[in-house]
Amino acid sequence: MKMRVPYAPLVAIDPYFSIWAYDDINGRYPDHWTGRRNAMRGTVTVDGKNYRFLGWSYDQVIPQVSLDMDAFSTVAVFRNELIELTATFTSPTLITDLYYASRPVSYVKVSYKSVDGKDHKVSVRLSCSEELVLNRQGESRAVSQPAAIEGCTAIRIGNGIQKVLWRDGDDLRIDWGYCYLAVKGQGKCDWEVYDDLYAVYAETELNPDTLFALGYDDIDSILYFGKPAKAHWKKDGKTIEQAMAEAVAEYDALMKKCRVFSDKLIADATEKGGEKYAELLTLAYRQVMAAHKLIVDENGQNIYISKECFSDGCAATVDVTYPSAPLFLYYNSELLKAMLRPVIRFARSDDWEFDFAPHDVGRYPWVDGQRYYPHKLEGQMPVEECGNMIILSEAICRADGNAEFVKDFMDLLEQWKNYLVKFGLDPKSQLCTDDFAGRLAHNCNLSLKAIMGMAAFAEILKRFGREAEAQDLMAKTKEYALSFCERAKNPDGSYRLAFDKEGTFSLKYNAVWDKIWGTGLFPDDFYRGEIARYRQEALCFGVPLDSRKKFTKSDWEIWAACLADDKKDFEYLVGLVWNAFHTMHTRAPMPDWYEADISEMTLYSTGGFRHRSVQGGLFIKLMMD
Repeated sequence: MKMRVPYAPLVAIDPYFSIWAYDDINGRYPDHWTGRRNAMRGTVTVDGKNYRFLGWSYDQVIPQVSLDMDAFSTVAVFRNELIELTATFTSPTLITDLYYASRPVSYVKVSYKSVDGKDHKVSVRLSCSEELVLNRQGESRAVSQPAAIEGCTAIRIGNGIQKVLWRDGDDLRIDWGYCYLAVKGQGKCDWEVYDDLYAVYAETELNPDTLFALGYDDIDSILYFGKPAKAHWKKDGKTIEQAMAEAVAEYDALMKKCRVFSDKLIADATEKGGEKYAELLTLAYRQVMAAHKLIVDENGQNIYISKECFSDGCAATVDVTYPSAPLFLYYNSELLKAMLRPVIRFARSDDWEFDFAPHDVGRYPWVDGQRYYPHKLEGQMPVEECGNMIILSEAICRADGNAEFVKDFMDLLEQWKNYLVKFGLDPKSQLCTDDFAGRLAHNCNLSLKAIMGMAAFAEILKRFGREAEAQDLMAKTKEYALSFCERAKNPDGSYRLAFDKEGTFSLKYNAVWDKIWGTGLFPDDFYRGEIARYRQEALCFGVPLDSRKKFTKSDWEIWAACLADDKKDFEYLVGLVWNAFHTMHTRAPMPDWYEADISEMTLYSTGGFRHRSVQGGLFIKLMMD
């Protein structure tokens, strides 16, 4: 990878089991995605002398000479005058297999070769501190004990006071359950203290390589409508000890599967959008998967809960699911269905009093009802969320080739469609997903979403043989689209931010479905005018979200770039986004909201939008012919 990544994933499983590092991984301790320290340490001993390759210590450092990654692995290479050491950190969250997408086991493979041509006695130690099992150091006392994992030497560490799922929030780390550290074969596991941190370690000789496994048993994963729910990987009664033993035994075979998947991802992305586009997808993949938790509800259904990382911590947020959807539509629509199920369940409950779709279904890890302006009409996003839910429903039907998924909530979809028909032509002042610069009346992007939502429902009607209704709705949709073009067009051929604001612009990302589905609602000059304006407005690191500010959103930039018919235009716009992450001074997992003129994460709440699942939207080009 040519990109200098802003933050490198070492362990990326879910919103809690998450460890990241600067690109020089032996310069400081790793962090949780929130930026709070998640101290780990790696030491290699060569002929009796210790060298640091991960984290921080007073030991002499073995210089890092490279850092590379693919979709699942981060590979760091270190070299001194004696040996070359390679550490490969892999989180094999295969999206095509729900078990692997869920299993909370990550690998660290360490190997060496001689540089000076001499034989050396080499051993390696990996340690995990109490910060992996506490929200913050000092809030409680961590304890450890040996663990029995077949084929391994292992130890576990956890909070001495176990209060499972006892609180929800955003800037929080898990402080229940147990972190397991294992080394394949014979080795030594024990506890130690460094920098006032209690830690556990595993140590073994290198001949010439060894395999470590890190696992996390959170006991219960999500409080789902008042009931503790377990992770998907536990659905058949498997224990963490069994899962880790299995993971170690199948390492080589699973790594082969991961390489095949990653190589094809890179090849497909390069063909569709160029090398820089492929690198953006490579960086995004693990982050998107690790911003979710896959559970099974009391009826045995898969439920996939997203966390709005550093954007209020909301769970199962509809306007976060919407931009993230392309990754799941392309590879495994079951996971997208699993994201919509809690929304449908809540929308049917007595706790939801509105005739439009909800915004979210809780605050992670509690999924128990909307937390964003609950019960307050002025804080809702009616057109936004109704459009999102209907568009995603039709996208799932297309991915599956049938309408089986939507048949049980057609009444809700029709209710939400009616809302779009009534209010979508020229939305009055209401919130939308992009109100970073303030609420806006006559929002053109909201109108676009309503139009595409109506078109989506017309397509769904066809799937149920309701042709006459579908034709009537599509005729109405085309009227809306024609009206949009007449009222929103600027003299230069681009289209406005708001119907009453001549000369303004915004990224018209919602129109991408017209391109993907071939519904022909908008003429070619609409797309040409938009792309020409984006090129005109482009700054060094991206195209601003709209006329009001210089910040932008990486997910919407890629969607907007997909409006281009010329691949050169797409690659130009993608190149700006690539430049942003390549040069970004802010060290955080792939921020999606950043300043397009200075390539810095836009601050919000406790630390800016980071580690968010919306980067799944970058995969949308793969869906296009």
